[in-house]
Amino acid sequence: MFILGLTGSIGMGKSATAKIFAEEGAPVHDADAVVHRLYDGEAVSAIEAAFPGTTSNGKVDREKLGKRVLGDNAGMKRLEQIVHPLVRQAEELFLAEAARQGAKVAVLDIPLLFETGGEKRCDAVAVVSAPGDVQRARAFERPGMTEQKLAAILAKQVPDAEKRKRADFVVDTSKGFDAARAQVRDILARVTTMPNRKK
Repeated sequence: MFILGLTGSIGMGKSATAKIFAEEGAPVHDADAVVHRLYDGEAVSAIEAAFPGTTSNGKVDREKLGKRVLGDNAGMKRLEQIVHPLVRQAEELFLAEAARQGAKVAVLDIPLLFETGGEKRCDAVAVVSAPGDVQRARAFERPGMTEQKLAAILAKQVPDAEKRKRADFVVDTSKGFDAARAQVRDILARVTTMPNRKK
């Protein structure tokens, strides 16, 4: 089974692209959705222990936790040490299940793929990209987005130009859904002829 990493900075249209991959028949593992699930259950007690007052009613209060770790590198590292192993576990279960079902290609949708070294677990990487002005406009459509918040998020992410350089494929989402779907179909066709990089 070919493992395709899917990543892209905030506001690039990665979630919409992941959805297209799924619609085209490739199982997609959404790392962000796993984190949401962990914040509602499995990771709550460990996060409360590390960051007292950031949970309520048995769930992580994402806003409080975000305020606590934003711009605090040590805090961010501590949070990652709690969450990343659980996300990896979920990813391994997903890949085993996709292989069992005979999937030819499985997609790992990981926002911080390059930042966490996740590309080493993939046979190829597709980066979702769009021009800077499109990215900004989309980012500011998100509730509660501010200049400061956007700057902090972008500071944590490998720059888009660098991501594109390191990618095997780039999906440009600035031309609408049909164009993005055509690019996704092209990628799925091409990866079937590519060798598996990981051994």
